[in-house]
Amino acid sequence: MEETVRRGRRPGQSATRQAILEAARARFAADGFTATTIRRIAADAEVDASLVMQFFKSKDELFGAVMSVPPAALDRMTDAWRGPSEEIGERVARAFLGVWEDDPEASEPLLAMLRGAIAQEQAAAQLRDFVEARLMKGVDAHLRDDPDTRLRVALAAAMLMGVVVARRIVRVPTIADEDLTQVVAAAGTALQALLAPGTPAR
Repeated sequence: MEETVRRGRRPGQSATRQAILEAARARFAADGFTATTIRRIAADAEVDASLVMQFFKSKDELFGAVMSVPPAALDRMTDAWRGPSEEIGERVARAFLGVWEDDPEASEPLLAMLRGAIAQEQAAAQLRDFVEARLMKGVDAHLRDDPDTRLRVALAAAMLMGVVVARRIVRVPTIADEDLTQVVAAAGTALQALLAPGTPAR
């Protein structure tokens, strides 16, 4: 007599985790990072939302698992907002650009996302959404969440992505051959004006 499995239950933790990852991968691809919710992923995987949270502590961590980006790399980008406002530009530049260059475990999946984004609009939208969400996560402590702020954050995200493309994909000599410390210092000055207007860089 064949064994039957109740709908919504998986035969073991490994299978459940894989089902959640597959559902999350499809949902992130279809809806983007911001619009995707844990509840939708749980429904797609036919499990309870609390079970998703048992495997993955947050949507950020789940996204990182789907894209094979270590949670520490995601935390590094978010934590860049902590500290004095007059240093926010350089901290964000160092954190974001450093993730793409300092740690191969983090940079390789991110670069794969970036290469896909160049060739496919859906992937490009997903990457933009991801980067802007990382920046917006720390906005509350420094800026109001309003249309002007969202424009500033979008410009900051575009700038950071442009630097990564120039250094790692297109390899524009002046930028690609420069030491990362110098690039961070220059980019940080520009980011300071966007992310902390009226607060001069220290």
